[in-house]
Amino acid sequence: MPHDVISTCPVCSKELAVTRLHCRSCGTSLEGDFSVGRFGRLSREQLTLLESFLRSRGNLREMERDLGISYPTVRSRVEALVRALGFGPRADADDAEEATTREGSAGARTREEILAAVASHELSADDAAAAIRALGKIDR
Repeated sequence: MPHDVISTCPVCSKELAVTRLHCRSCGTSLEGDFSVGRFGRLSREQLTLLESFLRSRGNLREMERDLGISYPTVRSRVEALVRALGFGPRADADDAEEATTREGSAGARTREEILAAVASHELSADDAAAAIRALGKIDR
């Protein structure tokens, strides 16, 4: 029985590349530099969470019962899973999205970068305050 592919190097913890693919049915082999893909980089715990999410059709209360963990823990882990899949943080409030629109690239900046943009007059104080508030909402 085949084993699951590991996606991180056991020595340095960097992402491993798949260099050979083989079809058991016809014997065809492909060699190259292939990524394990977005889902291949997930830990076993994250895959278990994703499977529970799909089984429950996204119902977090059902996931809470299925996994035997609290609702806040389910929410937190789902948010972490979303970020691990590269979809970025979810903005909970319209003002976070509005601040990002007003500031241009300021929404992707760190707090220090936002303050530096204010100091160099690239960003107004109001827009900086909105961007920093949005960072606080995203960090939760």
